[in-house]
Amino acid sequence: MKKLNLILQFAFAIVLLYLLSGCSQPAQKEEPVEYGPRARTYELPSVPGAVYYVAPDASASSDGLAPDSPTTIETAIEKVVTGDAIILRGGIYRTGDLVFNQGIVIQAYQNEKPVLKGTLVAQSWSKVSDNLWVTEWDRLFPAGPESWWDRRRNEQFTPMHRFNNDGVFIDGQYLQSVGNIEEVNKGTFYVDYGKNRIYIGADPEGRLVEITAFRKALYRTLGMANNRIPDKKGPVIRGLEITQYPDTMVHIGTTVLAEDGHGRDIVGTLIEDCIFSNCFRIGVFCNSDSMVMRNCRVFNTNTEGLYVVASQDILIERNIFEQNNIEKWTGYYPSEVKIFNQSHRAVFRENLVTNQPNSNGVWWDVGNHDAVFVKNVVSNVSQNALFFEISDGAVFAGNLFVDCNHGIYVLNAANVEVYNNTMINSRVEFSRNNRGDQLGVFGWHVTKGPGVEERHGHVFVNNLMYVSGEKNTYPMLQTQQSASLCERLSTPHLKTLNNNVFIRGNMAGENKIPIIRWAPYPDDDCRIDILSPEELSKIIPEFCTECQYFENYQDPLFADMKNNDYRLIKTFPGIKTATKIPDRIVELSGLKGTGKPFPGAFAP
Repeated sequence: MKKLNLILQFAFAIVLLYLLSGCSQPAQKEEPVEYGPRARTYELPSVPGAVYYVAPDASASSDGLAPDSPTTIETAIEKVVTGDAIILRGGIYRTGDLVFNQGIVIQAYQNEKPVLKGTLVAQSWSKVSDNLWVTEWDRLFPAGPESWWDRRRNEQFTPMHRFNNDGVFIDGQYLQSVGNIEEVNKGTFYVDYGKNRIYIGADPEGRLVEITAFRKALYRTLGMANNRIPDKKGPVIRGLEITQYPDTMVHIGTTVLAEDGHGRDIVGTLIEDCIFSNCFRIGVFCNSDSMVMRNCRVFNTNTEGLYVVASQDILIERNIFEQNNIEKWTGYYPSEVKIFNQSHRAVFRENLVTNQPNSNGVWWDVGNHDAVFVKNVVSNVSQNALFFEISDGAVFAGNLFVDCNHGIYVLNAANVEVYNNTMINSRVEFSRNNRGDQLGVFGWHVTKGPGVEERHGHVFVNNLMYVSGEKNTYPMLQTQQSASLCERLSTPHLKTLNNNVFIRGNMAGENKIPIIRWAPYPDDDCRIDILSPEELSKIIPEFCTECQYFENYQDPLFADMKNNDYRLIKTFPGIKTATKIPDRIVELSGLKGTGKPFPGAFAP
């Protein structure tokens, strides 16, 4: 709870910044941003069909047609057809594998708090020794890695037992798995799959011990379900908490990654004001065109918190995403949000992505077009905060990145436009290689993005980059390619690079640290370190003619950095560096205004 309060305090500070900001001054009044689930009292949904009420302690024999005579959620799922609604009374539902294929509403009752749990309470324990207890358990979920996972390279960091999907919780806290009884301690558990036994190292007496028992919570399938033909309509899910499932908690659509397919088999999924937590694979998987996910909180997931596949025209806004890859898998490409395989026109705006010590943040991967990433806050991401790979066309504007390894990483992509972002101890890299000359491990995937000779056309304008302290040891901006490609790819990654402000808050020792590491450059390494904007302009005259660099800058800079107020003060000498941005970018980013332009995401 303390961590959540800190996150919400941080979010509140950022909300104030965006309210005070526009693309240029003076700022226009905007509605406040509210991250995560909102306190709601739901009216009954206006649906043409039946409304079924369900409760945790209801009888399956009840018709469920009134709040005081609810049925079970399992019974309601079997009954509903397109146009019906299921209204959940508050309480804990220990259930799962609820399969349906109709366009229905699943919603909380008024302001009550329904919680779907994929665990059952484990009550029968036998003491083996002073520090070991065992229970019989027959609802087990053994699993393994995908075929492409490199066991030789990664098993020393990620033992095979971690790929099993079973979960054990003591008083709500998940335990980590171990590979044998000898390794069990108070924070771990061991599963003997041959004998259907689970061992823990904490005394279960007087504790709530829960063990996973249902694979998924909700599964909207493309196939037949409950003797009904699928109707191609996505569900509406509002006001639920879904937690403690071994596999994907909410699964919309297929997992088959068709080479040219999109999510047209299910259209119009809406997920609002929900909480998804404590899952050992994927929080929400969605293969659905016109999907909207709004004001949800997703935390403590493993491979992905949200995984969107082959879906067009989607909107992800005002959510909180935190703590993915809780089992610390290596070699598995985890990402809090992954938008994958020809998902076109995906908009990710006004979200908070934070606390990712073992994961990427948001990753567009393979064949995506026309991505929009605007007015988000991304902080404390150990890998890539925003990763755009093997895809074509994106706008990244008005975002704040704080203490991320790579704030923005663009790899083997084309036509990425980066405007007015504030990068605090978060570097930016545009990189390309020869991946695509051959198909490689993932087959046709790489063919859906720009070819090797097409990975250029990027724009980097009006960005504010600040580094200090321990992060002050690397270039703030890097364009990268191998020396073997220097002659083949001799033109720059970027078509426009100007009006950016680079600031170092301190100098690390006597060695000069480049602000830019630039490739391609005609020398043996195909790169050159750039110590000032003027040096880059001498190499490429149209680049960085209006950039500014401030070294060892100790004067006042931000309005209140300690409290996450990253507005530049008006007396900062680099305030006039920025240029007017295109109307199209203003419209996409939502950063509207009519006054003077400024660098970074926030108006002074």
